[in-house]
Amino acid sequence: MAGAFITFEGIDGCGKSTQLRMLASKLRLQGKEVVVTREPGGTRLGVRLREALLDIEVQVDPLAELLLYAADRAQHVRTLIQPALKTGHIVLSDRYADATIAYQGAGRGFAPLLVAEVVALATGGLKPDLTLLFDLPVAECRTRAQRRQRDGATLDRIDAEDIDFHARVREAYLQIAAAEPERVRVIDAAGSVEETHARVSEIVMPFLESKVQSPKSKV
Repeated sequence: MAGAFITFEGIDGCGKSTQLRMLASKLRLQGKEVVVTREPGGTRLGVRLREALLDIEVQVDPLAELLLYAADRAQHVRTLIQPALKTGHIVLSDRYADATIAYQGAGRGFAPLLVAEVVALATGGLKPDLTLLFDLPVAECRTRAQRRQRDGATLDRIDAEDIDFHARVREAYLQIAAAEPERVRVIDAAGSVEETHARVSEIVMPFLESKVQSPKSKV
């Protein structure tokens, strides 16, 4: 089949990473070739950038943050995502360009035009075929994040931002979905892991079937 690029988005604690892993396992059991990746950190360079970007003890200037995420994405697109799509893989990415619009645009307050230019430069125009936006109230996401910390997870620099920051990010994500309803599908993440996975499957499986019937490449 033709390659497919699916991204998973949402504020921290929404459960997107768990849903990505579950979908990847399901697709592999069906014999599909799947590449699982994330931003930041999908490449060797990205791993190093992720350490700096998310380290709670590192002070990162907002403009430096914006440009470092762009550097990670440029490397990610050109060395991993595009090659995988060209060989017919299904690429599942935990965050992509929408995260920059939401976090650095709305969250940090950078002008939309500047963010759009940085995103375009880093991606070379590559957009996801499908984006799954896992939506959950900020208060619930913070409760889940606190639960993860009690279980031993490390608090990162973005997790530590105040509730207003995360509220701006959530609203920006919903605005993206409203502007691009064919690409971005909003999933209510308030239910159980299994319920959310069922909804993911209801969206993704017909989408992949349509890719088989009328393949086209965005690479």
